[in-house]
Amino acid sequence: MPPPFPSADTLNPVILRDGTAHEGVVFLANAIDHHRISVGAYTYASAFDPPADWAARLAPYLHIFSPETLTIGKFCQIADGALFITASAHHRYDGFSSFPFAAFGGGKMKGRPSNPDPGPDTVIGNDVWVGQDARILPGARIGSGVIIGAGAVVTGEVAPYSVVAGNPARVVRRRFDDETIAALLDIAWWDWPIERILDNEAAICGARLDRLRAAAATG
Repeated sequence: MPPPFPSADTLNPVILRDGTAHEGVVFLANAIDHHRISVGAYTYASAFDPPADWAARLAPYLHIFSPETLTIGKFCQIADGALFITASAHHRYDGFSSFPFAAFGGGKMKGRPSNPDPGPDTVIGNDVWVGQDARILPGARIGSGVIIGAGAVVTGEVAPYSVVAGNPARVVRRRFDDETIAALLDIAWWDWPIERILDNEAAICGARLDRLRAAAATG
């Protein structure tokens, strides 16, 4: 009998042949306790060397005192080495030096001339695949269904269901036409109960929009 699909509150959702949990794969919402990071259900991250602190591994510049946030949607897939470089990594560079004097003391931290202004939030949509060693830069807004190639360096806004790659990342192609993308965003299958999603796995993974529309209509 095949194993049941793990619940959203599972930490390590992959079970190895010997019956032990694969510590290198986590449902990220259950592995992170950081008030500046929000992660949707079933989004997973993987690492060949599982960290003790997943928040620090994925977003090392997002400190507890940082003003910006990182939001990641549901059912995202985050490969080993992917990094979210949030706005607190910035240096001020409009003056004669970009050196962060305030970081090393010599006076109060607040209001120091070497501190940059607070930066933008970073937002990742639903069902986004972030490839190995990709870099998501501060303030990026990644639409649902986007695929980010391995090693890509992504900034700015990426339209839903685009494939991006390179440094700087460019749109390689769109996954579907405008009508299909609009329908998928309207259906928003990632908001369905997991049982309903599994019942329609063939339509979702087989790009059967007609069946997906029918399932949405009967939901």
